[in-house]
Formats: sequence, structure tokens, C-alpha cells
Amino acid sequence: MATLIEKYSYIYAPFIKDSYRSDEAIFRTKYIKSWFILLVVSVLVVPLFLNNFQLYFLSHLGIAILGAMALNMLVGYTGLISLGHAAFIGVGSYTYAILSMRFHMPFYVSILGSGIVAAGLGVVIGIPALRIKGIYLAIATLAFQFIASYTFLQWEAVTGGSNGITVSSPSLGPWKLSSNLSFYYLMLILLFCGLWMAKNIFRSKYGRAMMAIRDNDISAEVIGVPVFGYKILSFVMSSFYAGITGALFAILMRNVNPTFFGLTRSIEYLAMVIVGGMGSILGSILGASLMIFMPELLNSVVAMLAKFAKNPEEIVIILAPVKLLVLGFFIMFFIHVEPTGLAGIWRKIRDYLRIWPLPYV
Repeated sequence: MATLIEKYSYIYAPFIKDSYRSDEAIFRTKYIKSWFILLVVSVLVVPLFLNNFQLYFLSHLGIAILGAMALNMLVGYTGLISLGHAAFIGVGSYTYAILSMRFHMPFYVSILGSGIVAAGLGVVIGIPALRIKGIYLAIATLAFQFIASYTFLQWEAVTGGSNGITVSSPSLGPWKLSSNLSFYYLMLILLFCGLWMAKNIFRSKYGRAMMAIRDNDISAEVIGVPVFGYKILSFVMSSFYAGITGALFAILMRNVNPTFFGLTRSIEYLAMVIVGGMGSILGSILGASLMIFMPELLNSVVAMLAKFAKNPEEIVIILAPVKLLVLGFFIMFFIHVEPTGLAGIWRKIRDYLRIWPLPYV
């Protein structure tokens, strides 16, 4: 064993840390920095060669990642179950539409206002709701989801009712966000800032306190963590991110409609967090990617099967519920078989490759 360690010491030396600062660094090795630079270059350059649909798809994926990160703050990092996430995204969308279209506010004011209004509503909902926990908190957020859906549909003077609100292309000075490519880069900037802020928050004492509350709120309170305050902070941050997500969604869709923010959308975001991995930024990215790519993949499979069928319409109708079945399967599989989600699977693969060819002990 000693001979093997000495032989491959050059592989493992970069992973040995001699200080707390180096152990907490985001990019711990030059190898990781190199891959990150390659990723940044890819997401900046590759879209220049894509068509409009592919750009739209990537923009939708980026928005889903930001929305999943928002819910992961609440569910994964603080241990608070929410079934009303889509309602906060809807609040952000409607706020952006009203500020930009009716009050003609500048883009940066409208999108920041979306996050602030959603965060303020998070405080209003969170203060009474966070006095309970577990399934009771889930029911309270579910009630808020129903109230929000009813408000979006019935308060026609503000929300436009079933017709919604049409949103025009925003402008950043001379930069008109009228193309899918320009919106993609805007989304990418906000997504990068959001993930970077989240990473640093959870490396700080605030993130450590939230994770302590998630693991055992009574023990956290005993050691001096103000549990209720940190729960409210988590709710506010999650709602703020959801509001920004809603504003981006409104710009992408060019319309804000109540059908976009129903209970099904909340369940989809919860599935992203569970499948990707709770309490992990990588989990938010992987979960959102899987849940966005999966419908497109299933659509391709259904279209392929329909070509060889005598009655293609019947095949499409019969296989339409398959999307929901696959969604339910993924949730059940990762809850019972792999609770750490896709991020946990990746960590196991990474750790195995890191020590290979040494035996695992």
C-alpha cells in the first residue's frame, strides 16, 4: 500500500489542504479551475452557433436552474418543505409585468422590484407559517399556492385574469433584448450571479446556521442559533430568487398567464430539488437539467413511435401521461434508493476516480 501511495502521490497531493481557507476555497485545485474556465468559455461561445429554438431551450433551462436553486435554499439547506414555490415565481412575473408595462419602469428597476416584492410576500407568509413545521408547513404553503392561483385568475384589474399581461422586450440602454441570443446572455449573467451568491452564502455562518437547523433545529437552538430568524431569512432569500426567476420567465415567454404558475409547476420544482440532490448547488443544476431535458426526450420517443403506427394520434394520446409517470418514478426512486440525488451519485463517482487505482478503504 505504501508503495502505491508513494507512486501516485503526485495525483493526491493537490487534494491535501493545510489551512481552513484553502479547504473552504471554491476552486480548490488548478484542475477544477481549468474545467470551470472551459465551462465558462463553452456557455459563452457555443450559443453563437445555435438556432432560435436551441437558444430558447437553453434560456428555459437556465431559468429552471435558478428557480430550483431558490427552492433548494428552503428545502435542501434549511429543511422547510414548500408546495407553493410556483406562486412566488408568479408574484415575481406579475410584478415585473406591472412595473415594466403599466408604470414603464426601467428594466433593472422592474427585475429588482420583482425580487423585492416576492421577498416581502415571503416575510408575510413566512412569519405565521414558520411557527409550524413538517407536513403542516407543507399544507400552509399549499394553501398559499391555491390562494395565489385564485388571485392571479380572478383579480382581473391587476393581473388581466385568464388573458394575462403581455410583456414587451426590455432594453438596457442601447441594448434591446429582442432576440433569443441577447436574452440568453442576460439570463446567463443573472444565473451566474445567483449561483455565486448562493455558494458564498452557504459557506458563511448564515449557511452553516441554516444547515444546523435542517439537521436538528432543537440542537441548533440550544447552541445559540436564533432558529426563527434564520428560517425567515431562508424564506426571504428563497422568495427573492423566485421573484427574479419569475421576471426572467415573463421576459422569455413575453406573457404572464395564471396557467404558468399552478400547483403542477410547484411539484416540478420540488422534483428538481429531490432528483438533483437536496442541499447542493450542483443538485439544483443537475435536477433542473434532467427535468427540462426529459420531456423533450420523451417527445422525441413518442414522435418516433408515432411514425411506425397506423394511428399516430392514438399513440400520442396514449403516451401523453407517460411524462407524469416518469416524473413520479424519478421522485420515488431517488427518495427510496438514492436520497442524495444525482449530485450524490456524481460525488461517489468522483471520489472513486479520485482514489483509483488505490483500493477503497
